[in-house]
Amino acid sequence: MNPLSRSFIGALAGGAAGALFGLAGFYLAEIPATHAMGPVMFLLVPFAAGVAIALVASGPQQFWASAILTALVCLGILIALRMETMLCVVLALPWLALGLALGIGAGHLVRKSFEKFAKSDRAVAPFVFLALPLIIWTGHRIEVLALVHPRTEIVVSAVHLPATPARVWSDLRSFDSLAGRKPILMYIGLPIPERCVTQGSGLGSKRTCYFDRGSIEETVIDWNPPFRMGLAIDRTNMPGRHWLGFEYAEYDLKAEAGTTILTRTTTIVSNLYPAWYWRPFERWGVSSEHSYIFGDLILREHP
Repeated sequence: MNPLSRSFIGALAGGAAGALFGLAGFYLAEIPATHAMGPVMFLLVPFAAGVAIALVASGPQQFWASAILTALVCLGILIALRMETMLCVVLALPWLALGLALGIGAGHLVRKSFEKFAKSDRAVAPFVFLALPLIIWTGHRIEVLALVHPRTEIVVSAVHLPATPARVWSDLRSFDSLAGRKPILMYIGLPIPERCVTQGSGLGSKRTCYFDRGSIEETVIDWNPPFRMGLAIDRTNMPGRHWLGFEYAEYDLKAEAGTTILTRTTTIVSNLYPAWYWRPFERWGVSSEHSYIFGDLILREHP
């Protein structure tokens, strides 16, 4: 077998091993069932995949080719099964790449150590392969105990509209389409609001907002037209959103010299950690949804 063919097969085998441990690790990191996603999912699982790659492939070129193949296969399957979105994948990539790199480095050191002292790097591979799932499962159990309570985030945005509160209220209560300028995150997977339908009037009324993928079902819990509408989120049906929950939404309208100051408040709960990394992206995503709705309202007043 020529060197090129040997290198190709080695990279393919390493990619298959990495993908197997990556996907298996993803499921192990959710048993017992929990929405918490932290260091185990973003670092330990790709680390295990990297170790598997290093024990199967040989040399830097095969390592990195296998790592790329592993990432493409694992993330492609999760997106295709609607378990994650492209936006989630893009934001998680730095952590996944770090975990893979550390795992490849650790696996390479283990392999070299056994080549030096035991004269057989292959003898250790089965034991490592058996240990990796146990390490992931144990790490997840520890993480479940530590990440018991989801984080609560409150995002507030405001806009000044050249219309009376009654006019703005009418536009907010129900709308058939949105034509605002899309924020950048909506081009890489952030759900795009399309229309909202309110059934009934007053407390207890049901409101459903439809997105390009999925919907959000709400119940009116505060009703003071045309100045305030509060909504409790009953159900969120979005692909790949199991780590983020919407709790409440509020619209406050304040009259000011023939115009209206509209304030939108959204309360979310998040199960993503570390918080210092994910919080800015979560708030950016929610404020982008606000901006898109505000943009449509502005266009309605300035067609």
